[in-house]
Amino acid sequence: MFGIVEGAGYFIYPLAVCSLLGVIIIVERLIALRKSAIIPDDLVDAFVSGDVLNQKIDAGTVGGRIVLFYKSNDPDEEGLKAFARLQVNEMERGLFILDIVIAAAPLLGLLGTVTGLVGVFSGFSETTGMPDPAAFVKGIALALSTTVLGLAIAIPALIGNAYLMRRVESLAAKIEVGVERLIDISKKNS
Repeated sequence: MFGIVEGAGYFIYPLAVCSLLGVIIIVERLIALRKSAIIPDDLVDAFVSGDVLNQKIDAGTVGGRIVLFYKSNDPDEEGLKAFARLQVNEMERGLFILDIVIAAAPLLGLLGTVTGLVGVFSGFSETTGMPDPAAFVKGIALALSTTVLGLAIAIPALIGNAYLMRRVESLAAKIEVGVERLIDISKKNS
């Protein structure tokens, strides 16, 4: 592994930034998108029973903020849905950076590949027609190392992004059901 890192040359720095950003975003979103931080089971039960307005609400959860918004503002149907969309949008915070990592890491690997191959082909001697062995080895190492690293960063980031997006969609669906339940409660009370 050390040979791959060493062979990547100066491309290791932007690749390391991509890797670090990918890990930070995935870990942070995994923590932030816990069910207990978005729509805990007791809140789901309160929505189902229709007793959500009489429950103690945790303002630290997305579902709790929506219920508190409803209680304090008595919004119309569209206002409540808009506030819920805003909360769901917050759940997607930072995922665009993961999209950038997914695109940038393989492109940086490809740039390293092309740079390495240019080094290989520019190292051919005009008199002998043979490449300089040191330049040849260095160029091939750069080409292969950056490709491997770029893909090794992009593939886990792609998997993490797919999981997180699915998680957001699943939680957003639960929030949408809760919002519809609040709308039903509002119609019954008026």
